[in-house]
Amino acid sequence: MEERTTVAPRRGETYAGRSRQQRSSERRDRIVAAAVHLFGTRDYEDVTVADVCAAAKVSKRYFYEHFDDRADLLLKVNREQNEWLLSGIAAAVPEQPANLAEVFGPALHALVGMLRSHPESARVIYVNAPRMETRRRGVLREDAQFVAKVLRRATGEPKDRLAYDRTLLALVAGLSEVIIHWISQDMPGDPDQLAEHLTGIALALVGSATSL
Repeated sequence: MEERTTVAPRRGETYAGRSRQQRSSERRDRIVAAAVHLFGTRDYEDVTVADVCAAAKVSKRYFYEHFDDRADLLLKVNREQNEWLLSGIAAAVPEQPANLAEVFGPALHALVGMLRSHPESARVIYVNAPRMETRRRGVLREDAQFVAKVLRRATGEPKDRLAYDRTLLALVAGLSEVIIHWISQDMPGDPDQLAEHLTGIALALVGSATSL
């Protein structure tokens, strides 16, 4: 009969039933959640790495396992929050919209609703992010490409790709400025009305570009 051998876990591999990787992931999640709250309620210059660590209940050692510095933290948090927003918008659009209104109506109502329900995330995405000019411009181009992908469900491919892409970039930049103003004013008024206004702007601008 063969003798069974048991390999004992290395010291520090598991703790309270969680692996080292799980604990590291949980710490990162706490850091990100703390960053969203702090960057979403304070100006970027008023938030320090020590503030984030204190809110997340982690040491700086663990912070630097995941992020290079405060700027890197904001960059990565902004990217993840923007991905969360775009995912929600994409899910709101029908798979086979009949026209542009069936794209922009649900998409922009979803966008405003998500931002209104998560004001701290809204500030991280739209208010603190503009401090990172290179990142902001990259996000606008990424969002314009996202809009183009969603619009293809209703319009197909444009005849003049360059003119169309420039129109969508102008659209995303313009809508972003309206949203930034709304967030900076503490989100006043009826969110459904804002979504309708944004939809009207989008239809007016893109409607003329679908034939390009």
